[in-house]
Amino acid sequence: EFRRVLFRSTSGTLVRSVRLVKTLLIVDDHDAYRTFLTTMLEGQSLTVCGSAEDGETALEAVARLHPDLVLLDIQLPGIDGFEVAAQIAKDPHPPAVILTSTRDAEDFGHRLDDAPVLGFVPKHEMSVGALLKVLGRPPVGAS
Repeated sequence: EFRRVLFRSTSGTLVRSVRLVKTLLIVDDHDAYRTFLTTMLEGQSLTVCGSAEDGETALEAVARLHPDLVLLDIQLPGIDGFEVAAQIAKDPHPPAVILTSTRDAEDFGHRLDDAPVLGFVPKHEMSVGALLKVLGRPPVGAS
């Protein structure tokens, strides 16, 4: 199972947590990518509880579904992933957020460092192992 071991509080400090990550909200404006992620993740003791195609819908889904983890594309129609993450972080008990993009981390500069998120995985590197690494647990079989 996925474990959330670190997340940024709204003050920006890293906080340890042992809360299990069982439910996931996928936010991406490409339907095919949302379907790919759902297929990849559902066999991993993780329930994809919903998906959203833009920032506004993502905020509504987080409030309604209370996922443990939000996999959030940065480049969205309407409000972008950075603003969505900032809005989510205002919740007293926010879910963990992992940002993703077709662009590399370097393209976003300090914005990634300043974002209230657990981490970032480029879309071309997306895998269960990559998510586990961000969540702080090595993949099964890793030394």
